[in-house]
Amino acid sequence: MMKRLDAAFFERDALQVAPELVGMLICRKLPEGQVKKMRITETEVYRGEEDQACHARFGKTKRTEMMYRKGGYAYIYLVYGLHHLFNVVTGKADEPQAVLIRAAEKPLDGPAKWTKHMQITTEKNGLYLPDNNEIWLEDDGYRPEVRTAPRVGIDYAGEVWKAIPWRFIAIEGGK
Repeated sequence: MMKRLDAAFFERDALQVAPELVGMLICRKLPEGQVKKMRITETEVYRGEEDQACHARFGKTKRTEMMYRKGGYAYIYLVYGLHHLFNVVTGKADEPQAVLIRAAEKPLDGPAKWTKHMQITTEKNGLYLPDNNEIWLEDDGYRPEVRTAPRVGIDYAGEVWKAIPWRFIAIEGGK
């Protein structure tokens, strides 16, 4: 049975939300009315101003304002002027944290590949996911086994922050 993820799901710490998002479905209603669903296979946590890999490390700015909202908002930004990356804000207001949806079902195993496939761009930044009809997340009961690993692509953050195992990856199989 499908269940839309509600506000209470997202209003928890990113380290609780991220592993639970692995196996969930990201849903997108396209402009022509078709609904696409993809299973999330990998997530990554960015948590607080102290996290040197987190956008909020410089405090609240126009770019990071979305991270300071309560959990449930989409935080979508552009990297290299080309790629749209999708994050879900988690936790309480004024505690900046988000979970990057790093990968969805193969072959869309990269944070920019799946957003392109689902036609998600920065235009959708700021959508409140629990009650949105364009982009939302669902739980269909599937629970993969999840392993942890260090985050990737954050060389600028320093060795301590690079080594933290805040990436959550589905292992094939599940129930």
